[in-house]
Amino acid sequence: METKLARVQKKQVKEHAAKLRMNDFPTKMKSFLLGVQGNNGFLFKLCVYSLLIGIGFVYLFPIIYMGSYSFKSLEDLLNPLVSWIPSTFYLENYEVAYKVLDMLPTLMETLYVTVIPSIAQTAVAAIIGYGFARFEFPIKKVLFALVLITFIIPPQVLMIPRYVFFNELELVGSIFAFLLPAAFGQGLNSAIFILIFYQFFRMIPKSLEEAAHLDGAGHFRIFLRIALPMAVPAIIISFLFSFVWYWNETALASLYFGNELTTLPIQLEKFNATFDKLYTGDAETQNINEGISMAGTMLSILPLLIVYFFTQRWFVEGVDRSGITGE
Repeated sequence: METKLARVQKKQVKEHAAKLRMNDFPTKMKSFLLGVQGNNGFLFKLCVYSLLIGIGFVYLFPIIYMGSYSFKSLEDLLNPLVSWIPSTFYLENYEVAYKVLDMLPTLMETLYVTVIPSIAQTAVAAIIGYGFARFEFPIKKVLFALVLITFIIPPQVLMIPRYVFFNELELVGSIFAFLLPAAFGQGLNSAIFILIFYQFFRMIPKSLEEAAHLDGAGHFRIFLRIALPMAVPAIIISFLFSFVWYWNETALASLYFGNELTTLPIQLEKFNATFDKLYTGDAETQNINEGISMAGTMLSILPLLIVYFFTQRWFVEGVDRSGITGE
């Protein structure tokens, strides 16, 4: 049996432990709210996640809006009680938009005039970037500066001179209007891709090249066997950016391709006119509405969303490792 002294001592120990916990409570709260080093506490994480959610909502709101309205019938569009969620998923908007855009043939032409120039531009930018990064030659800095200057020149400034040049070469109305500049390092924003490859190839240790030279490898073999496999993140990021920029380019495509070739963004610009031509006098679909327009917009960006969905891991890795973030 416990003695009276033992019970008193046990009680004193419990009271002392309670006092220690009370004194330690502000320290624990401070650590919980601010973190150990000020960058891992609850308040810091709350601010960061709130900022990310806010920025993400700004970017996602147009897509959410288009997706919601593209499934609305005319009755839902006119009903003030239906806001975001339609009463029924009205798929006829997509059927009409599919016909207006002439989706499948237009998609094939769009891929034709975007994928091939993007591949050519990525390959040429890799060669030029490797040359600037690994070789020394006269007026190298001047040439590199001229390459970067081309990035700040808007392509619209060169539209008319290039159109006259392409017209004389009888390239207007063909893919070569996009492919020829890309093959000579003058495609859409080629300078930034050259800069990405230049920065990436500079990070490759020269000891690898020296070891390859000792084994009898030439510059071309070193480029193919060593440099390119290590530059996969730069290749991915350059191709994806190039693909998106060629896809979204409408001014140059309309001028150079004329009526011979078309793209989904160009067809989207003519959406209302094409709709009126196809459905004039149609009793069921007399006038275009916001639901049909939003469905057409969703169809035009859907291929890009699919491409990003399947390549997002490599895209993020490429942005991180190629140094495009400025790190």
